[in-house]
Amino acid sequence: APDQPSAPPAIAGQSGGCGVAGGRMTDTRRRVKVYTLNEDRQWDDRGTGHVSSCYVERLKGMSLLVRAESDGSLLLESKINPNTAYQKQQDTLIVWSEAENYDLALSFQEKAGCDEIWEKICQVQGKDPSVDITQDLVDESEEERFDDMSSPGLELPSCELSRLEEIAELVASSLPSPLRREKLALALENEGYIKKLLEIFHVCEDLENIEGLHHLYEIIKGIFLLNRTALFEVMFSEECIMDVIGCLEYDPSLSQSRKHREFLTKTAKFKEVIPISDPELKQKIHQTYRVQYIQDMVLPTPSVFEENMLSTLHSFIFFNKVEIVGMLQEDEKFLTDLFAQLTDEATDEEKRQELVNFLKEFCAFSQTLQPQNRDAFFKTLSNMGILPALEVILGMDDAQVRSAATDIFSYLVEYNPSMVREFVMQEAQQNDDDILLINLIIEHMICDTDPELGGAVLLMGLLRTLVDPENMLATANKTEKTEFLGFFYKHCMHVLTAPLLANTTEDKPSKDDFQTAQLLALILELLTFCVEHHTYHIKNYIINKDILRRVLVLMASKHAFLALCALRFKRKIIGLKDEFYNRYIMKSFLFEPVVKAFLNNGSRYNLMNSAIIEMFEFIRVEDIKSLTAHVIENYWKALEDVDYVQTFKGLKLRFEQQRERQDNPKLDSMRSILRNHRYRRDARTLEDEEEMWFNTDEDDMEDGEAVVPPSDKPKNDEDIMDPISKFMERKKLKESEEKEVLLKTNLSGRQSPSFKLSFSSGTKSNLTSQSSASNLPGSPGSPGSPGSPGSPGSVSKSTSQMAAITTK
Repeated sequence: APDQPSAPPAIAGQSGGCGVAGGRMTDTRRRVKVYTLNEDRQWDDRGTGHVSSCYVERLKGMSLLVRAESDGSLLLESKINPNTAYQKQQDTLIVWSEAENYDLALSFQEKAGCDEIWEKICQVQGKDPSVDITQDLVDESEEERFDDMSSPGLELPSCELSRLEEIAELVASSLPSPLRREKLALALENEGYIKKLLEIFHVCEDLENIEGLHHLYEIIKGIFLLNRTALFEVMFSEECIMDVIGCLEYDPSLSQSRKHREFLTKTAKFKEVIPISDPELKQKIHQTYRVQYIQDMVLPTPSVFEENMLSTLHSFIFFNKVEIVGMLQEDEKFLTDLFAQLTDEATDEEKRQELVNFLKEFCAFSQTLQPQNRDAFFKTLSNMGILPALEVILGMDDAQVRSAATDIFSYLVEYNPSMVREFVMQEAQQNDDDILLINLIIEHMICDTDPELGGAVLLMGLLRTLVDPENMLATANKTEKTEFLGFFYKHCMHVLTAPLLANTTEDKPSKDDFQTAQLLALILELLTFCVEHHTYHIKNYIINKDILRRVLVLMASKHAFLALCALRFKRKIIGLKDEFYNRYIMKSFLFEPVVKAFLNNGSRYNLMNSAIIEMFEFIRVEDIKSLTAHVIENYWKALEDVDYVQTFKGLKLRFEQQRERQDNPKLDSMRSILRNHRYRRDARTLEDEEEMWFNTDEDDMEDGEAVVPPSDKPKNDEDIMDPISKFMERKKLKESEEKEVLLKTNLSGRQSPSFKLSFSSGTKSNLTSQSSASNLPGSPGSPGSPGSPGSPGSVSKSTSQMAAITTK
């Protein structure tokens, strides 16, 4: 049966009736887990609760109800149908089919509770509770019903060598009829018939009676298809299971017998990496392996008709695995020894490999546990030190050991990424960056020798899970997102981007083979994810390290998928409509590689052509003024002949309208008032912590790095301030005229932010579209600009040459 909880939590369902009790119950007899059989013939856990039986008016009959112990919700409501076949297995399981392809199981914590519910079911169906199965009569003919009334049991031929053919025919003829299957199963159980058949098997083998062995194969295969737990318990017992496998070696359809017993006794070796002291556990492991072998290797692939007949065999294996995990988990000495040897430097390589393979299989078995038991399982492994152990193993040279450790790590990340993040942040306080667990994972990803990078793809998926803010926790006094992303960008990001930076030092990628291109595409995929989800952390990193320029070198790659990855990265940045990014792009002329790739692509109508045009179309449609001006002023001559789309002509039109408004600022301000509904704030609002970051002085930035490379800063601030001071004098003269306009704006019912202006070395001004930039230190203290609420604001003098102000 599934693992039984030692001390159940507070119970929501009431043991005796259909109601729900709020108090804690000491009676656990009716505590059950509900399972359903999925399409892959695996049992899915549906929850834990308390079962009761009572009359349900809506269903017009006695029904089984299971209420969840967590919240009292109804997990199961099933009418006890007089014609449904219910089956009791292993003393604590009741299994039945609700519909043709919908099997259900109740796993009881205690045998007494299972017996109580079984009696209720048998009472409704008019059956003796001593039986292990009630019979479905729906598909039987009238003749069979008459036979049932006239002959209460099925008489088996005497178990003799000369009558094996007769027995085989009887078994084969009984399989199509549910009634005859039931009678045959009862007869086999009551007479100890299976053990007698296995005695004849030894005689046939000694006499080399091939015909008899073929009959025994058909008989034993038929007994499997009876789908009866009581028979399985006899067949899979220690004394019988190898003989059962022996019978199945003699398939009449094969010219030679299979050597299954030889494989199980000589080739397959049971390795106790840590000695198991519990004999019951050891026997259960042996039994499960052999039964799994029978299902996967010995029995022929079942037909559609036979598939449902083996459902009990699937269940037998499933519940055995659950029981094994539970018993191992409770053996503290076993787990302590396991982890001690894993991390002991004196452990030899072969032994360590066996330990890691065992731990991997142990984690795989845990997938059969229900959620709360899986919680306890991984918590136990965490307390035992599984993550430090994995760190040691991942640093080893043996590729097989590292591969198994990676699989274990994937189980942990998928189950509880927060647990992994907490560990790596704690170890960062004691260890160097190059031996951190996450950096080891990144290095394995970069060094993957598989030409298709199968391992690297898996590891990239795990990294993405770890850096995904969607699964990060936030509490009143601790924000996991802030702490972990700060750690990741400080200690790990340079390791992730190292291959990218090493390969993009020139105008073309220094290595452009397929495997390198695949690796760089994976890295770009993760960086693109970061741009979308990490906002200011990735923004600081990209601008400080000039990452976008390096990425765009890959536009010259001969591999189209890599060039498109680079383009997608830039498109994601532009899609944010963030003026910090826009100024960085313009200052570094980062449209040049894109325009080059567009022109080199020529007249070919392909994905590259469409993606580049879509990027410029986005700038036009969203009216990103700074980028529009930059593109037209610097690249119009290269693009003006493109007439098969109207994108570039549309950009030119936007630019001319923009210049016209610059030339007539007063007219533009009046238009803004009349059309204020067209302006809206960006839907993305910065978090408080991000705004605090942007409000800090540039001198306070990490490592003292500025937002733009030092060579791009203004050389002479006085040259810039001179036209500003002149304009401010003219501006003061107009203040009285503009007060009325601003007053009307503030009365419109929307909050009016304070906007400030910045200027380039010309005499005309242009407003930028990122109002948050006005909060930067060093902004000139000019009064609010004329215009409607939500109209574009401006940037400070310290970034004036980065601003989207182009006056000629």
